[in-house]
Amino acid sequence: MAAFETSARLELQDRAHGLSNRYEGQSAQEVLESAIRQDFAGKIGLVSSFGAESAVLLHMVAMIDPYVPVIFLDTWKHFPETIEYRDTLVAKLGLCNIQVVTPRPAGVAADDPDGDLSKTNPDLCCHVRKTLPMLAALRSLSCWITGRKRGQTADRDDLALFEAQDRWLKVNPLLDWGRDDIASYFKAHDLPEHPLKAQGYLSIGCAPCTRAVRPDEDPRAGRWADSEKSECGIHIVDGKIVRQGA
Repeated sequence: MAAFETSARLELQDRAHGLSNRYEGQSAQEVLESAIRQDFAGKIGLVSSFGAESAVLLHMVAMIDPYVPVIFLDTWKHFPETIEYRDTLVAKLGLCNIQVVTPRPAGVAADDPDGDLSKTNPDLCCHVRKTLPMLAALRSLSCWITGRKRGQTADRDDLALFEAQDRWLKVNPLLDWGRDDIASYFKAHDLPEHPLKAQGYLSIGCAPCTRAVRPDEDPRAGRWADSEKSECGIHIVDGKIVRQGA
């Protein structure tokens, strides 16, 4: 057994496994409602990039409890369209507890004084602008909601409904959703699309590290294109990046 596998960590892993079994086969809405109102009442939040598919979870959460914290990492490198889309969705869905989290200015000044760190060391850029702020933002929570899906990357094929990460649990209510499911939900609930989607941006992160994709490409091909990097680093375990995307 690895040294870091303490009793507390093992108990958290057991709880994640138990919750995954308990809610297996239930709809995303049912899983979220139970997690928000029962299992983690007052201790759960949604981490949202306000990207191309984010409106689905934002709508579900708003329908259950609009005061659930919604954490948005403003890296100061987002497309202007993403900020506008965030504000549009907040108003349309009546979200009441948006928490905009930013990097520490001193950290950015020390590690990225010229603002071009994403070109020379994208992992460090994500660490400074995303991972460190995220860890601080999650302090008061026991569980956080993600929009990751099994079909997004090969590394996510075995994604569980509930996961343990450091001292938190994560829930992935859309893990079995495909692009048709997302499109149907958008249509059924008259949700606005991210303005960049029409231009071929199907997975949207920071502007310097995101490009539009061609019709024959995977939706995530535009993230850190032409590099081995495939995720932003907020999904970490014991300080190590989980290669499963953001």
